[in-house]
Amino acid sequence: MRFHTAMLGLLAGLLMARAFGAVPDDPQEVRPLAVGSLAPVFHGRTVEGTVRTFRPGTFDRPTIVLFYRGGWCPYCNTQLSDLRLVEPKLRQRGFEIVFLSTDRPELLYSSLKATDIHYTLLSGSDMQAARAFHIAYRVNDATLAKMREYGVDLESTTGTKLHELPVPSVFIIDTSGTIRYVYSNPDYKVRLGADELWAAAAPFAPSAAK
Repeated sequence: MRFHTAMLGLLAGLLMARAFGAVPDDPQEVRPLAVGSLAPVFHGRTVEGTVRTFRPGTFDRPTIVLFYRGGWCPYCNTQLSDLRLVEPKLRQRGFEIVFLSTDRPELLYSSLKATDIHYTLLSGSDMQAARAFHIAYRVNDATLAKMREYGVDLESTTGTKLHELPVPSVFIIDTSGTIRYVYSNPDYKVRLGADELWAAAAPFAPSAAK
């Protein structure tokens, strides 16, 4: 019995280690879910802290999910500002658009430098969504120290001690729950622009906006 219990404990430990090891230490090692894959169930929290759960396959319209690092990131602010040119048009074409940040809920809008943002911003600070889409990576101590030099304390902005970030990514998911388009670049300075997103989404637009 003791041997059996010990083996179960060892197996549980190995499974936990494997799950933890699934989050790489280097953004270059991130392997996002591919086109044709079924999208996972994922969630985010609103600015009020309410959990919104998304179950691909039950969507009544195609959904664009955009992961960004946080309002403290100047490249994220530039991208969000740029997408103001196309976000209303995408909604008119029948898309749902969700923006997931690592910021804790109360910082979602207040941390942004970009002004006049009215997007649906959700907190993914627990990294469940980023992990589910296979775009999470651990931030090393040297990078954390460098971020603090620039006034960014990841534990404070996320409200966690995970020390993880998503590779900035965009997924387009159709109503069957299938991923139809992926943009994911480990170089956080390079982002998908408004024109590129419009072109990528156009083939998957509903025949008539809802």
